[in-house]
Amino acid sequence: GVVVLLAVLLVVAAVLCLNFTKIRNLQNLLRQIVTITIIASGACFMLVCGQINMAYDGLIPCIGCMSCIIMVHTQNPWVALFGGLLLGGLIGYIVGTIVTRLEIPAFLVTLAVSSIASGGIMVITGGIKINDLGSFTMFGKGSIGPVWISVLMMFLAMIICHVLLTKSSFGRKVYAVGGNRSAAVASGIDAGKIIRTVYVIDGMTTALAAVLFMSRLGSGQPTAGQGYAFDAITGAVVGGCSIYGGSGSVLGCLVGACIVGVLNNMLNLLNVSSYWQNVFSGAIILMAVLIDIATK
Repeated sequence: GVVVLLAVLLVVAAVLCLNFTKIRNLQNLLRQIVTITIIASGACFMLVCGQINMAYDGLIPCIGCMSCIIMVHTQNPWVALFGGLLLGGLIGYIVGTIVTRLEIPAFLVTLAVSSIASGGIMVITGGIKINDLGSFTMFGKGSIGPVWISVLMMFLAMIICHVLLTKSSFGRKVYAVGGNRSAAVASGIDAGKIIRTVYVIDGMTTALAAVLFMSRLGSGQPTAGQGYAFDAITGAVVGGCSIYGGSGSVLGCLVGACIVGVLNNMLNLLNVSSYWQNVFSGAIILMAVLIDIATK
């Protein structure tokens, strides 16, 4: 169903927008989809496990700028990348521990983390963007032949997440915990450990998206990245991830992210007011949730 919806949306965009099929616009669209898809891949684990993360808007500028700071001090883009991934995984583990050990709702914890992260990076940078990143920009702007490095990293992250979720015993436990946590615990699954691991995975995918995003911008901007939380969660839900947990797929998230990206791009080309864009985006996720409820 979502594949058909994407196909229809592409046709409508091509008919209504004369510039939609131009190479420059398609390149810009693909770059936007890369960030949304990578975040949605981690969000897929969260939703399948019955959790949710509302901290993406704060974590993207925080982790992205911290990676830029590491780059400035080390002048090694790979150290900056792995430093960002390590930071994302650490934040994910801390959040997962708070959620599982203290049994505080994930919605509240991640909202607090988003505020802490966005405020913290403003304190560290003073609100000033980080320049002179050198070769760090290769992740967002570089290419291997005709293929962008960011696209290759997106597919690599998707493949790893897909295999981990569908082809491993860990993935089956994630579905079990999200589908019926009490039954999973009764069958011997350590639900707390599974949830903490899911938060680590989500933190690392968010970090990868943040690094690619800042690399594409060419500077570390502490105020950038707003709105990606909503787009990523919308892409995951539209792609088939149930808000009740227990169902969803990474491949579905790719299709959902494409739908969100194409819709945003089409509305921008049509010069639709940002207020109406928010209305359309909200209507889409509401429709997806209603369909999920009806299915359940």
